[in-house]
Amino acid sequence: MATRDKNIWILVVFILCGIVVGGLLGELASSVDFLWWLGYGQSFGLSTPITLDLSVITITFGLMFKINIASIIGMVLAIFIYRKV
Repeated sequence: MATRDKNIWILVVFILCGIVVGGLLGELASSVDFLWWLGYGQSFGLSTPITLDLSVITITFGLMFKINIASIIGMVLAIFIYRKV
């Protein structure tokens, strides 16, 4: 029998897959006339990366999220499928 910790990780994987697949489908659907609304969304994060120069090594930090309607639908669908499985 699976423990609760394993179930949470499976849920996280389901949600991430739903977001990625939904985002991809949203980007593809944005070029179709009647599905343009699936690609509508917002981007947020660091617009310019932060660089840390330590003379010996240089580290660059950057993170950008782009959430669209299709990725939200994918996330909700992933949660629904997880509850059914």
